[in-house]
Amino acid sequence: MPELPDVVVYVEALEARLKGKVLRRLSIRGPFLLRSVAPAPETAVGRSVKEVRRIGKRIAIGFEGGPWLVFHLMIAGRLHWRPKAPSPTSRGYLAILEFDGGALTLTEAGTQHRASLHVVANERDLPAFSAGGIEILESTLQQFRDTLRLENHTLKRSLTDPRLFSGVGNAYSDEILHRARLSPVALSQNLTDQQIEGLFHASREVITEWVERLRREAGGEFPEKVTAFRDDMAVHGRYGLPCPRCGGKVQRIRYASNETNYCPACQTGGKLLADRALSRLLGQDWPRSLDELEALKSSRSGEKTT
Repeated sequence: MPELPDVVVYVEALEARLKGKVLRRLSIRGPFLLRSVAPAPETAVGRSVKEVRRIGKRIAIGFEGGPWLVFHLMIAGRLHWRPKAPSPTSRGYLAILEFDGGALTLTEAGTQHRASLHVVANERDLPAFSAGGIEILESTLQQFRDTLRLENHTLKRSLTDPRLFSGVGNAYSDEILHRARLSPVALSQNLTDQQIEGLFHASREVITEWVERLRREAGGEFPEKVTAFRDDMAVHGRYGLPCPRCGGKVQRIRYASNETNYCPACQTGGKLLADRALSRLLGQDWPRSLDELEALKSSRSGEKTT
């Protein structure tokens, strides 16, 4: 799912291409995309774009005279910019917005139909799309501390809760916690003031660094390589690979369709966090450290070969 750094770069690219441009045609082809009833999306046709804004992980495009198109890309939705609109017979597009000078298209991989579009009449309706979380880059340390301690959850859950922090998801929460050297399952209300300050600075550093990195990668072009898995990330999506800080193997906790990646040596004092699937399989044999895990793997490998 595109998170704060990705959405920031999307918004900047859209603002540069759309501001002042008139929407000439709008085609919604995905039957599950439009999630609002009124006003109709066509109310934006013939109007010029006045602003493009980020609301958490959503992208809102505002037009002169009031209407706003609010997109949520969810996991697999992606935006693309084309010099001209695809042909009417082209497949794979959920929406096509034709502007003076180019066309904005929306695609979605897979079959889950999670991407969404809401149309609202004016700017006063936009706050309904915010879950209320604070903007980390705009908050003070005290605001960050107070927000983190509002509820007693694991740090992973707290950072990815949009009611607490805006725009942070699975990928960048892993990177932030690795930078802060904190366990993803540590409880928020158990952190010391010093640990919270470290987490605050780590959050700001990681987000800022990745916004700048993605800007450089786009190089002024429209961002097309939007993904949650990048080779230069420290731990996210790097299960089994060496931690860039200590060289130890990155581990994971899997749940539902997501996973949390972490470095035991840097974040949990060498302790392995129980993965639900493997915990059920291994029971009391669950290893407590990387050394025990490697020994267990070796022994089971030996059993298979005998």
